Amino acid sequence: MKITALLVLKCDSRSDGSDPVILANATDVSHFGYFQRVTVKQFIVFVGRTVAKRTPPDQRHSVQHEEYKVHSYNRNGLCVVGFMDDHYPVRSAFSVLNKVIDEYQKCFGDSWRTIQADSTQPWPYLNEALTKFQDPAEADKLLKIQRELDETKIILHKTIDSVLERGEKLDSLVEKSSDLSAASQMFYKQAKKTNQCCTIL
Repeated sequence: MKITALLVLKCDSRSDGSDPVILANATDVSHFGYFQRVTVKQFIVFVGRTVAKRTPPDQRHSVQHEEYKVHSYNRNGLCVVGFMDDHYPVRSAFSVLNKVIDEYQKCFGDSWRTIQADSTQPWPYLNEALTKFQDPAEADKLLKIQRELDETKIILHKTIDSVLERGEKLDSLVEKSSDLSAASQMFYKQAKKTNQCCTIL
């Protein structure tokens, strides 16, 4: 069981198509090959932003992608996204996201609402959470999440394509994304050709 990344994002509720702003980002890509790590980090940001943008306020999503699940929770515009492997329990995953969003609001209040650009400053708590909650039992003790899960809808998407809007294509988003370098975009295209699309996530 593994958590690869946790991201906190500001999701603008306006319908102007603006991308979510990354407020905090913690990743552990040590289990990937050295030369893959930059590309993996870029794809985490790209997929995290894509999923967060399509998670409506006060909803939770789980997106299945090969052996990974990307879980998201949008609380009134403040969204947390977690990248877990397929063996990490869903209940524990949402406990982690809930704890992160509570802690962020405790530390920063509503100051995130005025932030307009991605933050590059580390948030120590998020890195600690990434380490501590590798054990799902640690996460499950934190909150009485079951009651909240009963009250809010969780939508399980089979693939990342299923969270895209009608007519949108992942290939097109990859080409337009400012999160991915030309090398990462080329990696995506080559991996897709060999039927190993995005196995890094």
